[in-house]
Amino acid sequence: MTEAALNAATLPNYKQRRQRVFLVLAGIFLGTLSLLNILGISRFVDLSFSFFGLFDIPMVLAVGVLPYPVTFICTDLISELYGVRRARDVVLVGLLLNIWVVFLLWLGGALPGFETIDPATGAPMLDEAGRPPPFFEIRALAFGAVFASMVAYLVAQWCDVQLFHFWKWITKGRHLWLRNNGSTLVSQLVDTTAVILVTHFWARALPIDENSPLVGQLLTFIISGYVFKMVVALVDTGPIYGLVAVLRPWLGMTKDEEIGSDDEPVAFQDNR
Repeated sequence: MTEAALNAATLPNYKQRRQRVFLVLAGIFLGTLSLLNILGISRFVDLSFSFFGLFDIPMVLAVGVLPYPVTFICTDLISELYGVRRARDVVLVGLLLNIWVVFLLWLGGALPGFETIDPATGAPMLDEAGRPPPFFEIRALAFGAVFASMVAYLVAQWCDVQLFHFWKWITKGRHLWLRNNGSTLVSQLVDTTAVILVTHFWARALPIDENSPLVGQLLTFIISGYVFKMVVALVDTGPIYGLVAVLRPWLGMTKDEEIGSDDEPVAFQDNR
């Protein structure tokens, strides 16, 4: 074996690494997205706390909110390393995944089962507690959550990708902290507001107290969800910097490069 061939054989397979990292990021994004849509609004957690005993701060979150910031970390990393077009592709696949989840939930309820059917409504009979069989209860909650998240998801993820690359263009590839935090904070405010409003006015699935003012309760849900996402977004700046610093040389990239469609590094371009 010649010296040139020996050197070529010992070089890292950067193309394979780039493909695998993209698959991992896209897989985590899509897996998290499908999980949070099933969890959705099936339960709300009360994380309210007292501020040094001076006043109480309400913090009420749907369990589906807890893994949601992970999706923004993934899209930010894909945007940074692979460019806006690939990030848009992943967002589009996420929308199709939402539709697939809805179809499977519909199909699972449409096929005949062993539940006792109420002849008056054509729906499964309720149990002594007035609740439908577990699948149908999860299905009803998931339908509301998926519809709300689809509306919010499209708007928020589009905002996240566009703002991330807008600030990357403005700063000429510098200040990762600015585009990571700026794009995520704005898009998650849009997302939180949209998902709460749609969940209440369309799905009627929020634990609303009919004897208290509606606007105040909706604001509590919106602010609680947004504050949680904002804190996570600020905390994840360090890990994103660290991941980018590690992944760029491991993928054979320089600071001002992105992975092109042929899995080869290209100079950053504004392809918004």
